[in-house]
Amino acid sequence: MSENENREWLGELDHPEYKLALAQFERAAARLNLDPNLCERFKSPQRTLTVSIPIRRDDGHVEVFRGYRVQHDSALGPFKGGIRYHPSVTLGETAALAMRMTWKCALAGLPYGGAKGGVRCDPKILSRNELQRLTRRYTAEIFPIIGPDQDIPAPDVGTNEQVMAWIMDTYSQFKGYSVAEVVTGKPISIGGSLGREEATGRGLFVTILEAMRHLNLPVTSSTAIIQGFGNVGRHTARMLSAHGVQVIGVSDSKGAIYDPRGLDLARLLPYKEQTESVVGFPGADPISPEDLLEQPCTVLIPAALAGAIHIKNAGRLRCRILAEGANGPTNLDADVLLNDRGIFILPDILANAGGVIVSYFEWVQDLQNYFWNEKEIQNRLAEIITEAFQRVLARSLSEKVDMRLAAMMTGIEKIASAHLLRGLYP
Repeated sequence: MSENENREWLGELDHPEYKLALAQFERAAARLNLDPNLCERFKSPQRTLTVSIPIRRDDGHVEVFRGYRVQHDSALGPFKGGIRYHPSVTLGETAALAMRMTWKCALAGLPYGGAKGGVRCDPKILSRNELQRLTRRYTAEIFPIIGPDQDIPAPDVGTNEQVMAWIMDTYSQFKGYSVAEVVTGKPISIGGSLGREEATGRGLFVTILEAMRHLNLPVTSSTAIIQGFGNVGRHTARMLSAHGVQVIGVSDSKGAIYDPRGLDLARLLPYKEQTESVVGFPGADPISPEDLLEQPCTVLIPAALAGAIHIKNAGRLRCRILAEGANGPTNLDADVLLNDRGIFILPDILANAGGVIVSYFEWVQDLQNYFWNEKEIQNRLAEIITEAFQRVLARSLSEKVDMRLAAMMTGIEKIASAHLLRGLYP
């Protein structure tokens, strides 16, 4: 497209997250001396779909929500990516997440391209029936571009296995037969995989241990602070604690708690489930979520939404490892400052890839109608993500670049190679 058309197109995607994703890509592309023609192809999604989702609320009135599905690149296989329900969902944010999924899948060696979907809503204020109607109508609207060989959605922020079950059922109703492999992250009883719920947290845990080995940090005397105590944060905390790492602070959307002696996770996990927050947990000190990030620790894990680490707080972080459980938690300027300070960063496209890896396992199991036991899944996840970590680390050391740049270069290089081999149609 012409320069003016390109500017107009990027204007539609204008969002801080998309600008960050582009900047990270351009930095890696420059280091790779990537073909300018390929650069242009990668900067824009392959396909975007914006849909209106009218549903009848429980009080009888009709409300129209806005939904998206963005498919970034399919050179390696069908699209793969989660569906997010959140008030901040936009086309630009969704496109940024789809682009990151492309690099993430390539880095992990999965036969997928990146996609992402979302609906701009607050699922916390929707009833179960409203949420089901919203999900089924959204599925009907994106039905033409999803499918086991086209695009396989999964859970993300604000969605869960029940939402995936509704998507699977709605798609199956359209097809006239059961299609379990259309989504991943489903309940086990209808084709879900063992180990999927904890997968992102487990992958994050494995990469943290690998980083600690590389840095010669003793596990049993280390500490961790976790921003975001949802699915990823809870499972990561549980696994780190079981291996001797003291979790000294956690936060959620309602507040944060801190105890330098270590939090009692055996009590905190059920407390969070019962009260839906960590706030008020007995024996821990309340602290602002912003101040929590700046407390001394071995490992800091931003596992909430994007943009938590920025230029204003990056200089005050007192961690040895920053492990990105969330997508895009570190801004570009903060990234440079943290690397200059010698903080070892586990970038999102590596550290939180456990979810899509086990989603791949689920898809394979559904296609074959042959299911693996949990130990097999855990071992295969650890093997794949450890191998990816070692590839990135080796590149970082040999080319003297930071871990994020090494990870981006590795993922982009694989996609670029596929495009060059396949050629340009027509």
